[in-house]
Amino acid sequence: MKTVFDKVVRDDLIARINSLNENNTPQWGKMNVYQMLKHCTLAEEMYLGKVHYKRTLLGRIFGKMALKGLLKDETPMSHNAPTSSHFIVTEPGGDVPAQKQQWAGLIEEYSNFSQPEIEHWFFGRMSKEQIGLFVYKHTDHHLRQFGV
Repeated sequence: MKTVFDKVVRDDLIARINSLNENNTPQWGKMNVYQMLKHCTLAEEMYLGKVHYKRTLLGRIFGKMALKGLLKDETPMSHNAPTSSHFIVTEPGGDVPAQKQQWAGLIEEYSNFSQPEIEHWFFGRMSKEQIGLFVYKHTDHHLRQFGV
């Protein structure tokens, strides 16, 4: 399975991020390109351990089971998956090139990732291996959402 800790995978994700532009339209969901980029940069900050969000009650009940199901194979994430309110971007627009650069920079930071685990707002404690797999799936999900 693909992981963001693999340089070839990171390079591919960054190339796909760089191919986005303001004219990309979503194949599903309600976000525009800017909102998706901002959503992903906010999420990366959590996955990289820079920001922590309190775990939800629903996550405490179903989180581990959901993570196990999500990471069991290479099946892409389903369309319109729920997210935390912390990652919902309501700004109608902004600087797309700057957001692309910020997201790509955060993806590159996985080359130096040294934390053994993080606490996800829904899934709970995630090992480094789980983080690598999930970040790839989340990134791929949103890039596919915009056709790249």
